[in-house]
Amino acid sequence: MKRTALAAAGLGAALLLTGCSNDSGGSSESTTSSGTWTTPAAPTVDMSKYGALPAVAAPAAPTVDCSYPAAGQAAKPVQAPNGTGVSTEGTVPVAMTTNDGPIGLTLDRTKAPCTVNSFVSLAQQGYFDNTPCHRISTSPGLEMLQCGDPSGRGTGGPGYQYANEYPTNAYAPSDPALRKPVVYPRGTVAMANAGADTNGGQFFLVFADSVLAPNYTVFGTISEEGLTTLEKIASAGVEGSTAPGDGAPTNPVTIEAAKVG
Repeated sequence: MKRTALAAAGLGAALLLTGCSNDSGGSSESTTSSGTWTTPAAPTVDMSKYGALPAVAAPAAPTVDCSYPAAGQAAKPVQAPNGTGVSTEGTVPVAMTTNDGPIGLTLDRTKAPCTVNSFVSLAQQGYFDNTPCHRISTSPGLEMLQCGDPSGRGTGGPGYQYANEYPTNAYAPSDPALRKPVVYPRGTVAMANAGADTNGGQFFLVFADSVLAPNYTVFGTISEEGLTTLEKIASAGVEGSTAPGDGAPTNPVTIEAAKVG
């Protein structure tokens, strides 16, 4: 099953973040009177129309127990993490190296202890090493790089799944605000999913303010050096697109290693 995320773009259009589309999210090409082709400037999104992520609640206890039930065949053999007594305190540094440069992450246990616990376990088992980042979106309103599927198809997971955390758990399940887009700020690390509580190994790195419903677990931030790397990747564009789009990166991106600490 493909990991998905929805974003509201300039006029409320939905952008689909999945595994293998090359749809352009920006304006189409048009001709001038001379008959030559030009690409219009990308539309902008007024972020002031959208709310911010909710405040992060203080943890109720210094540890929690997490559940990681089996779900499908693993794209790369790994063990599910230990879910007992998972810390809700502090941060975890992760140094990712890619063929385009370093991407440093700081994972936040207070926001998403079960997600951080899973990501750290996968990184320590080498799950992310030598794997592709299969999708990039450069469309205004959704600017991110998606990684974490060793198969490179956008369908692969680690063989288990787990529940959403922040910001989803800041709302009551019946709260209509769960369907209203908010701004996921530049520098956010969040989980891709295939619906509520289907988190696995795929994650996305936000390199410009993006608009999403609060259904995608936020679990960390990206270093400034990492944002520079992401902007370099984005500048190469989307495969087969001459305008801002959503698909595979023009220049293939590989996570060479992800090291904790």
